[in-house]
Amino acid sequence: MRAVFRNNRIFIYDSFIHKEGIKQISGRLWHPEEKAWSVPVGADSLETLDLLGCKFSDELRDLKRKLIQKKTADNQVLIPAPLKVTPYEHQLRGYNLACRSMGIIGETFVSPGFALLMEMGTGKTITSIAVAGRAYLSGKIKRLLILAPKSIVSVWDEEFQKFADFQYSLSVLQGLSEKKVAALKAIHHKGLEVAVVNYDSIALIEKELLDWNPDFIICDESSKIKNPTAKMSKSTHRIAKLCKYRLILTGTPIQNNPLDFFSQYKVLDESIFGKSFYAFKNEYAVLGNFNQPIGWRNLAELVKKAHSIAFRVTKEEALDLPETTDIIRSISFEDKVMKMYRKFVKDSYTELSKGEVTATNILTRLLRLQQITGGFLRPDEESDRYEKVSTAKLDALEDIIDTAISENKKLVIIARFIPEITEICKMLESKGIEYAKVCGEVKDRASEVDAFQNNPNCIVFVGQLQTVSMGLTLTAASTMVFYSLSYNYADYSQARARIHRIGQRNICQYIHLVAKDTIDETVLKALEQKENIATKIVDDWRSILK
Repeated sequence: MRAVFRNNRIFIYDSFIHKEGIKQISGRLWHPEEKAWSVPVGADSLETLDLLGCKFSDELRDLKRKLIQKKTADNQVLIPAPLKVTPYEHQLRGYNLACRSMGIIGETFVSPGFALLMEMGTGKTITSIAVAGRAYLSGKIKRLLILAPKSIVSVWDEEFQKFADFQYSLSVLQGLSEKKVAALKAIHHKGLEVAVVNYDSIALIEKELLDWNPDFIICDESSKIKNPTAKMSKSTHRIAKLCKYRLILTGTPIQNNPLDFFSQYKVLDESIFGKSFYAFKNEYAVLGNFNQPIGWRNLAELVKKAHSIAFRVTKEEALDLPETTDIIRSISFEDKVMKMYRKFVKDSYTELSKGEVTATNILTRLLRLQQITGGFLRPDEESDRYEKVSTAKLDALEDIIDTAISENKKLVIIARFIPEITEICKMLESKGIEYAKVCGEVKDRASEVDAFQNNPNCIVFVGQLQTVSMGLTLTAASTMVFYSLSYNYADYSQARARIHRIGQRNICQYIHLVAKDTIDETVLKALEQKENIATKIVDDWRSILK
């Protein structure tokens, strides 16, 4: 479904499945010659279409931002957030709305739950840390449980370290179930006790989590629990009932259809959409054969209820964000891969210490280390064969891709090595995602770029770092993921410029997938300082390897 602004009305195309809902909007008109509906311009209409996943024209996005900002403007004094940094205005407003709605600050109370419907890159993690921190400092909570996708559980530890301006003890529950339970029981009783666990583990250690008795729960990327019949969703619902406060974080509560709201809001407050999924389905879906939805109704009411305990912001509406933002997504490797990596480092120290130190043999060693952090090992120096040893980065990338697609955003992925590009493309194909690709073997690069820029079905662009660093315009996307990097600052800066150039209307976001405690950290740090590692490796090879 897409919408454009024309003749002071919103024209909606490709909306057959949503026609029953559109018919209920006051002032709607059907235009048979265009096969389109049109509705009057208004913040409520735009909010409804937005949450249903409608793609807006640039003009309509600008109008939506202005109307919704005007609608939500108020004169309430904003309470400072317990953070080490100054939050952006939209983050501070979301924090205050959540705290007031849940009765953490002020005298009002709306619901025990609140939804931070904030798009990727707008700072929903820092906002939720501020909310939890205020609840702790107000003496209302002692234990916080955070549920997150497996690829980003460790991110929460780093975000707390950077932002939390209050005392806390945090443990990321990883490994086998026994190890997770031991880590849960070992959390220090010092400050706010925080446990972070991935969604896949919830059902396995539900009893122990219930016994731990958290009084605040945060569900990060809550679309993971949109299926109300899934084990992880049912476990989350049971745990949430024990909690005094509940937050869900997502840029897109609706990934497939409006029914996705139910399970996520069941975590927050059953009074919003009721206890029965079947009653909810009958209320908002037009059902066909086999009780399957063929359309939607009462959508204005559904969105109004959802917004009653929610704060919504997109990157386009967050005008206080800088033109570009950088995010480091730390990746924790499997134990066996880290052992392999450390052995290679140790062997490199030994061999370089014994023999002649040249730029060539050091660079070769660093190259092998980077290939391992990308998930591949070249067992034979004379062979072009690679063995896949880890999927940690690929799993993290898949979560990012899923989020981008659910937010109707295009995505650029940059990788250095061909085996990485091959695996990324295989993953996209397995998910049925149309993509463009530019690397050394691709001859007709112009047609690949054109497809990504102009074909709405071409969602992802996959490029090899050295190949795309010059001359390409990829402004159809405003988010770029660096899967792997080289030591060359010029290649890095030029690659960044593919999306941040004339024609880009949105804030640009760069996500770096960095394997924790590896050469990835060294390379990114050097690039941030505009250094070229290749020019100093002979003198500093020990510190670089370390």
